[in-house]
Amino acid sequence: MGMFDTVLVANRGEIAVRIIETLRRLGIRSVAIYSDADADARHVVEADLARRVGPAEAARSYLSIPDIVAAAVETGAQAVHPGYGFLAENAEFAKACEAAGLVFIGPTVAAIEAMGDKIRAKETVSAAGVPVVPGVNDVSDVDSIVAAAERVGYPVLLKPSAGGGGKGMRLVHTPAELPAAVESAQREARGAFGDDRLLVERFVAEPRHIEIQVLADTHGTVVHLGERECSLQRRHQKIVEEAPSAVLDAETRARMGKAAVEAARSVGYVGAGTVEFIVPASAPEEFFFLEMNTRLQVEHPVTELVTGLDLVEWQLRIAAGERLTLSQEDVRLDGHAVEARIYAEDPTRDFMPTGGTVLGLHEPSGAHVRVDSGLRRGTVVTSHYDPMLAKVIAWGPDRTSALRRLERALADTAVLGVPTNVPFLRALVRHPDVVAGRLDTGLVERELLTLIDDTVPEEFFVVAALDRLLELWPTGAVVDPWDVPNGWRIGGSAGMTMRLSAGHAEALVRIEGEPTAARVTVDGGEPVVASVARDGNGSTDLVVRLAGESRGYRRAQAPDGAVWYEREGRAVAVSERPNLLASHAESVESGPVTSPMPGTVLVVEVEPGDVVRAGEPLLVVEAMKMEHTITAPVDGVVSRVDVRVGQQVALDEPLALVTPEEGES
Repeated sequence: MGMFDTVLVANRGEIAVRIIETLRRLGIRSVAIYSDADADARHVVEADLARRVGPAEAARSYLSIPDIVAAAVETGAQAVHPGYGFLAENAEFAKACEAAGLVFIGPTVAAIEAMGDKIRAKETVSAAGVPVVPGVNDVSDVDSIVAAAERVGYPVLLKPSAGGGGKGMRLVHTPAELPAAVESAQREARGAFGDDRLLVERFVAEPRHIEIQVLADTHGTVVHLGERECSLQRRHQKIVEEAPSAVLDAETRARMGKAAVEAARSVGYVGAGTVEFIVPASAPEEFFFLEMNTRLQVEHPVTELVTGLDLVEWQLRIAAGERLTLSQEDVRLDGHAVEARIYAEDPTRDFMPTGGTVLGLHEPSGAHVRVDSGLRRGTVVTSHYDPMLAKVIAWGPDRTSALRRLERALADTAVLGVPTNVPFLRALVRHPDVVAGRLDTGLVERELLTLIDDTVPEEFFVVAALDRLLELWPTGAVVDPWDVPNGWRIGGSAGMTMRLSAGHAEALVRIEGEPTAARVTVDGGEPVVASVARDGNGSTDLVVRLAGESRGYRRAQAPDGAVWYEREGRAVAVSERPNLLASHAESVESGPVTSPMPGTVLVVEVEPGDVVRAGEPLLVVEAMKMEHTITAPVDGVVSRVDVRVGQQVALDEPLALVTPEEGES
């Protein structure tokens, strides 16, 4: 067949950028697709050609099979790479590509269908000798489920047969809990997948999530590339992944690898795929098949860094009919790699999706650091798509050095304008259990409170005040003393006083002196002596000397006047509030209602003039398939409703105003 001349990338964001990078290196023309929301996105800019496929809604753009296939045919593409997510594991998309004479860069339709049904997948691999978790498949009536649970043994896990992502999963410890759990699981499964069949599985306590990467060509060769540990998860969503696992020995790795190869062979697998296993933390020599992902994985870079292989390149070569040129004996794991996923989310607000415009961006670099990113300055992060923005990956000769390099790389990551989980990731990779390799899928949830810090460090208020002083300070020789912003009056200098807010924190800051020697007081505390200057080297924006040390801060100003400051991976937006305004705590009494996340207004429950009680539902906002009910902050009257059903809203955008009843405030 020969290598392709043109490949269409049926995806967006960081994975589209990453695929385009390999296409460019191989001299293959790349075609990007985009929705109206992504017209200026990085993947669009970096591709050789870009084709619009629809409006912002994914269902009418990135999930529109006819539009994507038409774009591929019209641009002269011979093959389509689906990336991951969207249509990557959609058998109908693979069929549509085939019908249009396009090569689908992935497995056969039969393999996608066989592994897409969890019940069928377990039966298929079990017949091939791959260990599976004790359980009973395809049960839908309560009596059958009760009997199955008795045979399997408590605790049991109820899982929908027809889908994943954690939807409809229920953990049941005792027979008494089972009927209610079944009803709830089936209701959610019907709503999400249109199918209420369940799997009943033994629940593995303290499970570790370990997966094996496989490659299979069209000539019968199947190899595995070792394992990845993906146990650091929250709500079944992976956060940090690494290769190899700290818990597997060479003998167990070989056994798991062989099982993964057999699982792939059992469905005639072709291309890159991942076989996922669940491993008891207390008995890592045991492992059970979980599922097979018939696509490239988000965490594929850690395997690339320890094997030296480009998995996207091998996907292309295999799809073009080439033979694998490496045998199992050729696969060597060199060193250790760890990846952290950067999400547009706010861990201090229960990980709600965030959004906004990327006003400033700095991504780490270095010999042993890799960044897969869909970001560039000016990128608008919306609620239409998955909130993952980028991945930071670090390699080291051993696990300790890889973790240390990753932590420093995260500290050197700045996304100004969009709140992210970077501080949470830094705390996670420093956690003693993570450093020691004592992992299981429940670790993040158990330790959540130790990993999240919702306080705003006082230094950001000090830096904001110094920055304001620097902005106001005249340049060159001072001719008129009235130009100097030092609050001078007869009898001495009063300094400048400003009320600053950052998130839910607020501070009254007083600053005296000049940029090279200022005294800053926060909320009447002890004054600190500090200085501020623009960064002449350009690595940061401001250099502040504070508490005897120099610190660099990155800075970006938002259109609404807020200024973002970042240091050591922590980004904070600071706004100046009118001094005569009541404090934040007092202003809440007036009952302004704002959106806790960027999203779409689904429901408006009230109208102006309605009398409401504190805690009563006012509106429902949806983002990333997550609904959030906004309630009245105080007893009072709805004096204003600012939005309508279907309207897109930004983070902290006003939605309504509740005026307290007389005598309430």
